[in-house]
Amino acid sequence: MTSTPILQRLLDLTAAVAGRPVPLALAVIPARADPALAQALYATDHAVALQHGYAHANQAAAGGKKAEFGVGRDPSLALEELRGGAQRMRELFVDRALPVLVPPWNRIDPALSGGLAELGIRGLSTYGPRKAKTREDGIIVVNTHVDIINWHEGRRFLGIECCLQLAIGHLAARREGRADPSEPTGLLTHHLVHDEGAWSFLSMLLQRTGRHTAVRWMDARQLFSCSNDGSA
Repeated sequence: MTSTPILQRLLDLTAAVAGRPVPLALAVIPARADPALAQALYATDHAVALQHGYAHANQAAAGGKKAEFGVGRDPSLALEELRGGAQRMRELFVDRALPVLVPPWNRIDPALSGGLAELGIRGLSTYGPRKAKTREDGIIVVNTHVDIINWHEGRRFLGIECCLQLAIGHLAARREGRADPSEPTGLLTHHLVHDEGAWSFLSMLLQRTGRHTAVRWMDARQLFSCSNDGSA
């Protein structure tokens, strides 16, 4: 991963909405990240980096759902990769790197995830309503709930109505007690595959919510209570 014009478009789009920036948490693949990407993030005041697995390589058995850290991997090897990825994140992004894991394809072996705290990882983010804010091992969970890409039909924009249904559905579930009411509704973007429909929706959503007095965009550092020394 490196700095690209598409990334810059995302950084520019979120830099000033209704007079203030929208906090951005960028899922970074450690094995593919380079110094240019870190420089792009440091040129902003509103972006941080989360650890997106290690190499984003599918390690699932033939016929299984894609996962880099799913069921069946050698736990010691998997944890060693995550350890190396965390070190790479700290080296490149320093205080912009949060000790938060975003597992590729939103899948991680429950047995493997039990070793995350020993690696210094303090947060976990996948897709869908969380069961609890904090796990037994102290790891904070903050998920996303609105994926704006339709991965099953050409990797294109999901559509305004479907995206709004996802957002409203999670907001309603929180209000009605069917989901954790304290979990913010998370927006999941994929800037490298955005078509113009996705960019247009994202701009519209940010502008309208940015001007709304009842909406507040949350910084990942606040959500995961992470300081720049990797502690929670």
